[in-house]
Amino acid sequence: MKLLVIGSGGREHAIAKKLLESSDVTTVYAAPGNPGMELDGIDTVEISISEHDALINFAKEQEITYTFVGPDDALAAGIVDAFQAAGLLIFGPTQAAAELEWSKDYAKSIMNRYQVPTAEHQTFSDIDEAVSYIASKSAPIVIKADGLALGKGVLVAETVDEAIDFTRDILTNNKFGKSRVIVEEFLDGEEFSLFAFVKDDKFYIMPTAQDHKRAYDGDKGPNTGGMGAYSPVPHLAQSMVDEAVETIIKPVVNGMIKEGRPYTGILYAGLILTKDGPKVIEFNARFGDPETQVILPRLTSDFAVNMLELLTDKVPNFTWLTSGVTLGVVVASEGYPGDYAKGARIPSKTSGEMITYYAGVATDNENQLVTSGGRVYLLATTADTVSKAQEAIYTTLATQETTGLFYRNDIGDKAHV
Repeated sequence: MKLLVIGSGGREHAIAKKLLESSDVTTVYAAPGNPGMELDGIDTVEISISEHDALINFAKEQEITYTFVGPDDALAAGIVDAFQAAGLLIFGPTQAAAELEWSKDYAKSIMNRYQVPTAEHQTFSDIDEAVSYIASKSAPIVIKADGLALGKGVLVAETVDEAIDFTRDILTNNKFGKSRVIVEEFLDGEEFSLFAFVKDDKFYIMPTAQDHKRAYDGDKGPNTGGMGAYSPVPHLAQSMVDEAVETIIKPVVNGMIKEGRPYTGILYAGLILTKDGPKVIEFNARFGDPETQVILPRLTSDFAVNMLELLTDKVPNFTWLTSGVTLGVVVASEGYPGDYAKGARIPSKTSGEMITYYAGVATDNENQLVTSGGRVYLLATTADTVSKAQEAIYTTLATQETTGLFYRNDIGDKAHV
């Protein structure tokens, strides 16, 4: 098989690397990919994720068996619909099904219709109505821009004034180019991620994971796309996972069929364990980053074959590591998620049990890897315990030259609680 992965980040590096492990796969292409992927034998293709016709022509010319979509914006732009119309196999939800992610208001409507537990919420497009509603509530309160905003369109406001200012930024100042906001009650509890491979009415649950969204140690600083993760979450009771599957995953999968939008792809439920049980914070229509980089190394079955079986309505046999933990720490450019410099040299790729997944990287005129994005690379490893995985990663990071870069020193600490 020859396979194509759409995207260029650490998530896509992990997907492509895992697909390439299959003895049935000769080549994995990543479009556009990044030069760090090439160190793992992945072939990069200089075609943008928005160039649907060029990607379709490439898939046909190379006789690609199937394509796997990584990023949310590609799904929202209808890349799956375009490939399907061209008669090509592709793994990901259609534009209509992916609205679960690209419209938070739509996701809430689905949750309301199918009794999926989530926060109390209201959607507004009128600034005066929104301000009046927020003023009637108490803080903390959550404000979300309705649409894709690169992980930056959500604020957990500590004061009502802060919530109102952020709402004005969205509705009046056009900060994210969105015309609606969702105002939600703040849910207190521990967050975790639950992923499923879905094909219409069939779904297959993956190991749990916990992401670390804030930029700095102790969950301080601004929200980011994710600064590290680990899988599974050892202190999360299996009964809670089972409850989430029954009350959240199953009704949404079946509900999307009833809506006339059957779902195929990765369904990512960002959940919080409240005193009333698991509730939904958000849905994503694809793998998360950095969760992908700690979940896929735990897969022991043939990922490429599993995906083909799923796409062709066969029953895949997913198998996973049943012991230990996989942990990953993101190394980012100083200043991220705000402004940051580019062009800093990157440490050499690790080997053995320490995996390097590349994201925001380019090559300089000496063909050396340099920084070109906010999140630059992630180190991941699997160990018997969280503590041992932390020790291995942070010992490695301490030996690397990370001038102009930063990382959190507490990824996985919550697992000790």
